[in-house]
Amino acid sequence: MQKIAIIIGSTRPGRNGEAVARWVHSIAKERTDAEFEIVDIADYDLPLLDEPMSPALGQYTKPHTKKWSRKIASFDGYIFVTPEYNHATSAALKNAIDFLYNEWTNKAAGFVGYGAAGAISAVENLRMIMGELQVADVKAQVRLSLFTDFENFSDFKPASYQISSVEAMIDQVIAWSDALSVLRNK
Repeated sequence: MQKIAIIIGSTRPGRNGEAVARWVHSIAKERTDAEFEIVDIADYDLPLLDEPMSPALGQYTKPHTKKWSRKIASFDGYIFVTPEYNHATSAALKNAIDFLYNEWTNKAAGFVGYGAAGAISAVENLRMIMGELQVADVKAQVRLSLFTDFENFSDFKPASYQISSVEAMIDQVIAWSDALSVLRNK
């Protein structure tokens, strides 16, 4: 059974990402074809990338990097919950991704974006990053608008049709994670 992380991609005070991740998890945990876990990057206290060697070498020297590495390596796929800040993902999520390399490769990723325009630019930004890390990103994505899926831009109340978007994205993440297991097991 595939293990999929639902990664909260913001550390901002008052962030909407935690409510969104919990909603995605509530939908995902009804499934029996994979295991899901919320991973909050805020719990790892990652400073700006402070490892002296390239992450591709896997020669980590800092306890926080080793802890982050173990967590990310334990998954077969990822669902990134990302805000959109200035047409990109959050700096905190980009930094967390940049700490590692091999832990990400040959896995699948899906995206749940939230912002004024559904975080379309943030997800496109993440797709480019995933390509460099050899992560297969799935086509289906969830686009949550601050105007229609939140009250007062902060109280998360997703439209009911968004559930089918989450389910389609999860279907693809599981299928691709399973298919890529051949590469991970070599």
